[in-house]
Amino acid sequence: MNIIDFRYRPNTREILEGFFDVFGAFIQQDKGLTRDEYLAGAQTLDTIAEELKAGHMLRAVICGRDIETTFDVRSNNDQIAAFCAAHPELFVGFCGIDPHKGRLAVEEINTRVRKQGFCGVALDPMHARIPADDAEYLPIYETCAALDIPVVITGGPSRLIQGTVIEHGAPRYIDHVADLFPTLKIVISHGCWPFVTEAIGVVFRHENVFMELSEYETFPHANLYVEAANTIIGDKILFASAHPGVDWHDAIQLYEELPFHDKVREKVLWKNAAHVLGLE
Repeated sequence: MNIIDFRYRPNTREILEGFFDVFGAFIQQDKGLTRDEYLAGAQTLDTIAEELKAGHMLRAVICGRDIETTFDVRSNNDQIAAFCAAHPELFVGFCGIDPHKGRLAVEEINTRVRKQGFCGVALDPMHARIPADDAEYLPIYETCAALDIPVVITGGPSRLIQGTVIEHGAPRYIDHVADLFPTLKIVISHGCWPFVTEAIGVVFRHENVFMELSEYETFPHANLYVEAANTIIGDKILFASAHPGVDWHDAIQLYEELPFHDKVREKVLWKNAAHVLGLE
């Protein structure tokens, strides 16, 4: 079956280095890997692309992250631009944006989309240390709506990341954004776990809000995501692996085993994402 992965990063060496810089404590504790052991899993971009295509991957959305103001971690948007330029038939770039950069953030969105072919924006409220409806985000949403591009808003608990507050990732703030910008396509990442029922409610309430569940499909109460997909939001759930945090092969196998209805599973694996990306 065809696949569109809505949260993916190629496991090149530079991406793994950046991933370890941010999530090293989690990787060491949960995977038991040192930095060198983790970096040993790096592959060349061409090898990665060949494997994805062999696995029926139609598109892989690469979400950037810019948390320079709060965590002194600069964006990886230049890397993403290079990936998409090398394999435009496969990779879809969403530029990571730091809301604290104001006018420069808006300028970057316009440059990345108009000149480099980026197709969306990725935001991370917990790492920005402000909720998704903070006034600093409003020019970003206005720009995305004007360009008719979707925005990914990262949820999830950001486990072991000092200096983050889980309340900033709550879906109730996305509810406000969706109401203010009804034409803006919004994708909530990681199911906004542990706010499971609240996230489902926000997706159900708004025609323009979607959700991917990467990394939290088997966590406590995550069965409600599948139940909701089978009943009330079957057109709203997107497959995402969060590779390399979760290997994309393992993520696909999990989605083949989760008790989605067959028609819903096909929507989840690629059709809903094709709609969000305008690929119908």
